Amino acid sequence: MEQKTPSWKNTIRKKFFLESSFYLWMVFMLGLSSCTAPEKSNKPQNKTIQKTQVPNTKNVWLENKTSIKGKALGTTFVIKTGEDSLKAAPMEIEELFEGFNAELSTYIDASLISQFNASNSSIDLNSTLYFQSCFELSQEVYDYTEGAFDPTVYPLVSLWGFFKDIEKAPTAVEIDSVLNFVGFDNNDHYSYNDGVLTKLDPRFKLVFNAIAKGQAVDVLADYLDGKGHQSYFIEVGGEIRVKGMNDRGTKWVIGVDEPVEVNTGNEGLSKRDLENYIEVSDRAVATSGNYRDFYVLDGKKYSHTLSPVTGRPVRHHILSATVIADDAATADAYATAFMVMGVEKSLDLIKKHPELNLEAYLLFDGGSGRIERAYSKGMTHYLMK
Repeated sequence: MEQKTPSWKNTIRKKFFLESSFYLWMVFMLGLSSCTAPEKSNKPQNKTIQKTQVPNTKNVWLENKTSIKGKALGTTFVIKTGEDSLKAAPMEIEELFEGFNAELSTYIDASLISQFNASNSSIDLNSTLYFQSCFELSQEVYDYTEGAFDPTVYPLVSLWGFFKDIEKAPTAVEIDSVLNFVGFDNNDHYSYNDGVLTKLDPRFKLVFNAIAKGQAVDVLADYLDGKGHQSYFIEVGGEIRVKGMNDRGTKWVIGVDEPVEVNTGNEGLSKRDLENYIEVSDRAVATSGNYRDFYVLDGKKYSHTLSPVTGRPVRHHILSATVIADDAATADAYATAFMVMGVEKSLDLIKKHPELNLEAYLLFDGGSGRIERAYSKGMTHYLMK
């Protein structure tokens, strides 16, 4: 482990409240975003721009000349630039999300991934826009994490009631039965040759929920790059990618939430406790955490993060994993994997594989309710406190 120190949340909280609303205003102007969905703005919209230049859609709207917000992938998103104006059209952005969903959404029956899951056929991924890159990156992360990240967990996700409600937790026999056809390294269940994915076992199914939001951020980044933007901030449901500088000419500042259940992030910036701040440019940031994502069954809390190895919700002391990477899909995938791997193995992976260019900031329960932190050596270049 590179760094491990006692929780300092009391120190940061004291400073936070001493500086009061002025500090919050300054952070917002610097381009602060939490690793949670942004709150809905009450600012009046520019009607002239909406009607004559960039018409809104049902799910995507122009907030002002430098910012677009909306709803997609079952969450919210925001795009903004530090330049004079945002060269993006709400309709084009909505079409990007629709095309992304058409390939990778397991909540749409007609999507490519849903059709694959429901059939026994083959798919030529060479003709897809997003499926192939998502599949191949998932294979890579699976290998590096020794199976901690595994999109073949669809049967487990279904068994644990993430797609539909269940009345009781699955039995050990049921879990073991499902684990028999989970695993990217099981060549008896599928084959992948020359870009063609073939299902060999009808029980083999895929779900990319742990990487899809990050990949969607990258799709938007490519779109803005194509528009010639040198500065932008993109967030989709907490997964973030930034480029260049904000409108103050400084790096983008991202807040890391204190990982406690009551800190929902829904009450707005002034009522949210932030554990730290990250200052970053030309990189992506993703956070995964169990302190909000859980459900109660038979009076017990179960994490939404499933271990592909045990087939059960993870029970590590780790509360949240924030990962910095070159792209958002990679950051999203490793943030999920680190929640499964735990603190020691996660930091060890980063140390052993510098070619991945990853950094991590991990918050965990140190016992007696104390929140402690551990982070990779390179993370010191990004932390503001």
